[in-house]
Amino acid sequence: MYFLGLGLTLLAMKALAWGAVATWPWWSVLVPFGMAVLWWAWADASGYTRRCIARRERRRQQARIERHLAQQGRPGTRHRAQVLPSFGVTVQ
Repeated sequence: MYFLGLGLTLLAMKALAWGAVATWPWWSVLVPFGMAVLWWAWADASGYTRRCIARRERRRQQARIERHLAQQGRPGTRHRAQVLPSFGVTVQ
């Protein structure tokens, strides 16, 4: 998104002939758009976008669970003791 914002800013400056950008060649003004396309292609191919979406959904789900537990007057999951499955040890 930063590349897209930079590209739009440079494009507006070039179109309005404002500042030093007015004297730049067009290819240098359009480079951020190409960088944005490369970034989106990499993010989709590497799974970065999917991981970010999954992380955001997990946070929303955990917040919803904690909110509902607080409304019921029960402590959240972060305050519960955890039992290690292989040893049967309780960790506070």
